[in-house]
Amino acid sequence: MCPLEVSAGVRKEELLKLYNAPLDKLLAEAEKYNSNTVEFCSLISARTGKCSESCRYCAQSSHYMTDIFTHPLVKIEDVIKTAKEAKENGATRFAIVTSGRGPSKADMPLMCEMIKEINKLGLKSCASLGLLTREMALQFKEAGLVRYHHNINTSRSYHPEITTTHTFEDRVQTINFIKEAGIEICSGVIIGMGESVEQRVEMALNLAEIQPNSIPVNFLTPIKGTPFENYGDKIDEEHILRTLAVIKIANPNSVVRFAGGRKLRLSKENREKALKYAVNGILIGNYLTTTGIEPKEDLETLAKLGKKLYV
Repeated sequence: MCPLEVSAGVRKEELLKLYNAPLDKLLAEAEKYNSNTVEFCSLISARTGKCSESCRYCAQSSHYMTDIFTHPLVKIEDVIKTAKEAKENGATRFAIVTSGRGPSKADMPLMCEMIKEINKLGLKSCASLGLLTREMALQFKEAGLVRYHHNINTSRSYHPEITTTHTFEDRVQTINFIKEAGIEICSGVIIGMGESVEQRVEMALNLAEIQPNSIPVNFLTPIKGTPFENYGDKIDEEHILRTLAVIKIANPNSVVRFAGGRKLRLSKENREKALKYAVNGILIGNYLTTTGIEPKEDLETLAKLGKKLYV
């Protein structure tokens, strides 16, 4: 019985039971919902650092002293150049990503122009720009934005341990504004931040409530200077696989996507296992403040697994 078809309490009980089942059994259950195609997407960090929010994992927060390169909003020419390179590497979607609580009114015209230029390249435009108002969501829809990325980051119950400058409900409100505007939703999580097994299952169900088109799953990369700099041992590779599988089972119609941290936190063997059983999307190349895996290597992995690139 699919967990989406029963009451919330039973869903959680069933998912917890699956999470703790023998790994082979859990992965086999997740594979029932996985596809033979894998979608590539990519991004540009269009503004980096000096963020007002207190997210305890984040190198870009102005609340912490971290050694990252910061820069203001990039020029539109930089976005176009990076988007073209992403397309050459097999990406079908491209995102502009900015640090900060959300866009200012002064940012909006340039961001809308960036979205239009990405669409002109034959890519599907995505954006990750923080908290939005209803009016901003409508402006992005008018500009042609296809998908908006706004993570829930963790479970509702664990969110107060991650940041105090905004609430879980603030994040859900932005997602609802995006839905109302008729824009697709990309919303995921970061695992390995000290959450319990029960809270990982809760994450999967919180995402099921939202029903995102895409669920990027990040694995915490501890950054020196952040409160989570010593959190590298909060989750092991087996539990990463278990979490990916449970997220897929709870969200069978969503693309579950490899995002930041997979190079550091998963062996090549377990990255392949995840793609075989539970993951059908990849955010290729480098991430916001960490390095990723070369797209060529990802393509070789797909060929080895008999998977096809979504085009």
